[in-house]
Amino acid sequence: MVSRIGEICIDCRDPEASAAFWCAALGYRVFERDHTGVAIAGDPSAPTILLLATDDVKKAKTPLHFDLCPTDSDQAAEVERLIALGASRVDIGQGDQKWVVLADPSGIEFCVMRRQIPPEPEPFHHLEP
Repeated sequence: MVSRIGEICIDCRDPEASAAFWCAALGYRVFERDHTGVAIAGDPSAPTILLLATDDVKKAKTPLHFDLCPTDSDQAAEVERLIALGASRVDIGQGDQKWVVLADPSGIEFCVMRRQIPPEPEPFHHLEP
């Protein structure tokens, strides 16, 4: 017997802005929202991402972050696409590395890797647009 990750919970200042960003970045869709935040999902086998509202300001490097891999472009093009969606560059002292550090509109940091991977299957069809 094993467990699988069903949900990834992320505290953020603006769940709606973060949900809009991550849906556009990952090809996910919003499938639930309430006063606590917004839930987004893609492929049924992938974990749901819960973006939970908080006023607590991040004070240090978070212990968990996403590493995004482009599916149909190179790293530089993907970084520019994500910046156009609302991400911003972040300097965490990474220096000259193989990844680029960005943050979503709520300040959630993530990396864009050089490695390309295949796209996910089509997202759920019964989700909200």
